Amino acid sequence: METPHSGEVAHIGKSVAVKGDLSGSENLYVDGNLEGTIELRDHMLTIGPNGNVKANVSAKSVVIHGKLDGTINASDRVDLRKSAVVASDVTTQRISIEEGAYLKGKVDIQKETGKAGAASS
Repeated sequence: METPHSGEVAHIGKSVAVKGDLSGSENLYVDGNLEGTIELRDHMLTIGPNGNVKANVSAKSVVIHGKLDGTINASDRVDLRKSAVVASDVTTQRISIEEGAYLKGKVDIQKETGKAGAASS
């Protein structure tokens, strides 16, 4: 299993349990237990194969190999890998679900924002 490659990555190992509100300005890899909220507005959250997360998540992108129960609000994309077990409502611009992944919840695909339209005179 690989961790995100770009920039700084904070890592929560499989023997670590966290309860509370978590925010940061770097990518996060969670392979342990986390309960609460996760706020990574401009960064990536990766839930590893041993990860068990019960949280409302706001991030730029989310990659899930493990379990997530909560809500996902990703400004860019969500990737559910084949081992993912997700009970969550998902709001994102793009979603990828590998064969074998489990998803129970509502998916809301948002249109990209910030694109300039044709100017009228």
